[in-house]
Amino acid sequence: MSEKSSKGIWKVISASSMGTMIEWYDFYIFGSLAVVLSTKFFPSDNPTAAFLSTLATFAAGFVVRPFGALFFGRLGDLIGRKYTFMVTLMLMGGATFLIGCIPSYETIGFMAPVLVLVLRLLQGLALGGEYGGAATYVAEHAPAGQKGYWTSWIQTTATVGLFVSLMVILITKGFLSKEAFDEWGWRVPFWVSIIMVFVSYLIRKNMDESPVFAKAKAEGKTSTNPLKESFGNRYNLKFVLLALFGATMGQGVVWYTGQFYAMSFLKTVMAIDSTQVDTLLGIALICGTPFFVFFGWLSDKVGRKAIMMSGLLIAILAYRPIYRAMYQTTDLALKTEIVDQTKIVPSIKEIDATKLDSIYTTNKSFADGTKVEEIKTKHFENGKLMLDDKGKDKIETKVTKTINSSDKWWLVFLVFIQVIFVTMVYGPIAAFLVEMFPVKIRYTSMSLPYHVGNGIFGGLLPAISTYFVTTAKGTGPTPLNPEFYLEGLWYPIIIAGVCFVIGMIYINRKNNTLHD
Repeated sequence: MSEKSSKGIWKVISASSMGTMIEWYDFYIFGSLAVVLSTKFFPSDNPTAAFLSTLATFAAGFVVRPFGALFFGRLGDLIGRKYTFMVTLMLMGGATFLIGCIPSYETIGFMAPVLVLVLRLLQGLALGGEYGGAATYVAEHAPAGQKGYWTSWIQTTATVGLFVSLMVILITKGFLSKEAFDEWGWRVPFWVSIIMVFVSYLIRKNMDESPVFAKAKAEGKTSTNPLKESFGNRYNLKFVLLALFGATMGQGVVWYTGQFYAMSFLKTVMAIDSTQVDTLLGIALICGTPFFVFFGWLSDKVGRKAIMMSGLLIAILAYRPIYRAMYQTTDLALKTEIVDQTKIVPSIKEIDATKLDSIYTTNKSFADGTKVEEIKTKHFENGKLMLDDKGKDKIETKVTKTINSSDKWWLVFLVFIQVIFVTMVYGPIAAFLVEMFPVKIRYTSMSLPYHVGNGIFGGLLPAISTYFVTTAKGTGPTPLNPEFYLEGLWYPIIIAGVCFVIGMIYINRKNNTLHD
């Protein structure tokens, strides 16, 4: 590769990656702040229902991604790659900024969750159009035999976007008091995105159209009806379905288990302090990110199929042992409490003339350095303890664990292993999808299976898995199932298992060079 063309492709990658990274940042800031957002945009009288509603709103953004893929994919195959992903960038940036401007549920009532949902759907549509455009654009600039290596740089953007979202939240929290962040500071990460979008817009504005698409357009070989040619043609539809059920469906659930479910599990099931979780996840992501490029490069040498299928199989076998080890790391039943250091501080918070909260804050210390804060809140109205829907005393308990250094590094390692599975299935997938389809319908054909696999199968994972865990745990003081915390893993294990079988039987072992 000449120095000039190498320099040119780096320019292409930086312009594509910067925009795609920002879109992922915008998309994930919502998930990273799910715990805070549930208290702002939803009724506060049932925290679990509010958290599940927030996850459902988060998932709604994923469910519309395939529609974005169809709409913008068609546009990209008709008018070009460059202009299409300029539009997706502006749409995403605007929607994110506006989420940070919506008044809370207390101020505007049910309009708050409705507005959040509408903007979240716009985010999903924008992301549906962005990724296929960026991956196609880079692949069409890449030299023959190196598509895996060059497109793997685009694959790092999702993880980098998640990392940047965690860092912006941590920095904002660092500058503000806990009360200020809870009151208005959570809006700052949403506002910050508008600056990043503007910079990316300026970079992308000066880019040229993809040479492969420009050549096809000059020769009159572009598609007049990409949707019909992609999905109405039985031969091509077969490849779209194979891409979905033999690759992206499994890749989607592995991606979301390794990054999003791990974060949700550490915060909600293991009850570790939110800042500690963001930090340890950030370390694991940074350490794992170079492996996207490594496995992308390796897939040029040994084939995409071998690496992606190995990643799926190892993940299926390892998930339960990994999550069991994670849970046991902070299981208080396995730790020794220093009883004489336990402190209980009672306090009363007046809500209005008739309502008040009686709050008991208990701080416990353990021999290994773990600290636990337990806040029990009892709600009173007219001097009587309020009852919940089932007629029982309405008592909320919130537990937060602050873990010691050795536990933290052990959890970093366990999350890092999951990120490696992610890089194995995700690193080569852009090249794999681009190579599957001809230039004139590539944007449309590759976008749909990618966003159905990731948006629907992957995006629903946090909500479905959290539901499985809460159902297995039950509402009583003792869990219905002693290993309730592993139940959420059945969803990714089964989906990845089905995908592995289909991929092993039907995907070609050699990289496809037919459409180069």
